[in-house]
Amino acid sequence: MKSLTLTTSILAAVIALALMAMPATADETDDAIQNIILSQIEAFANDDKDAAWSFASDGIKRQSGSVDTFYNMVRLSYGPVYQATSLEFRERIPHPGFQIQVVRLVGPEGKRWRAAYRMVKNDDQWRIGGVALREAPGTI
Repeated sequence: MKSLTLTTSILAAVIALALMAMPATADETDDAIQNIILSQIEAFANDDKDAAWSFASDGIKRQSGSVDTFYNMVRLSYGPVYQATSLEFRERIPHPGFQIQVVRLVGPEGKRWRAAYRMVKNDDQWRIGGVALREAPGTI
């Protein structure tokens, strides 16, 4: 299986494009949630385990138990998130106690994915409480 490696310069371009795609009327919640997701994807691209861990919710941290367990789980089971090469923020769906941020992304081998990020607040900071992935047809 061929995998794509995201260099820091490519990552900067991906993040810049994603930020430009954000609607000008995005509210503070949109900005905060999207910045957390972008920051974690950047941490994965830079192989920065501690930074990636810092954006996970308390629940994910308890479930994983350690930085290394968390990082290996993402690397092995969430390749499209771990090796995202392109992303587009879609709708944010509010729920009592959490938010869902839908992201379309391109992962390893150019496959397109839909990621539904479950965002929760820990100590008044948005954190990633889980990601549901499914392969998505179409283009970004």
